[in-house]
Amino acid sequence: MNDALHHPVNDASARAAKPMTAKPMTAKPMAAKRRDEEDRAPMGMTVRVVIYLVAVHFFAAFLFLLFFLAGG
Repeated sequence: MNDALHHPVNDASARAAKPMTAKPMTAKPMAAKRRDEEDRAPMGMTVRVVIYLVAVHFFAAFLFLLFFLAGG
């Protein structure tokens, strides 16, 4: 008989019988609370996005002005 099938680690009832214990939450030091570099976009990309947003809004305002004046 294959003992691996009846090993307690592979037995679903043995896993279900073990109580789940939660790890206590500890306060992180201030240095660890600082945002990681992976959490935010690079500064160059942020600047480009802001410039593109402003430029697109100016272009949209220009087109609105053209249609407003032409339709008048």
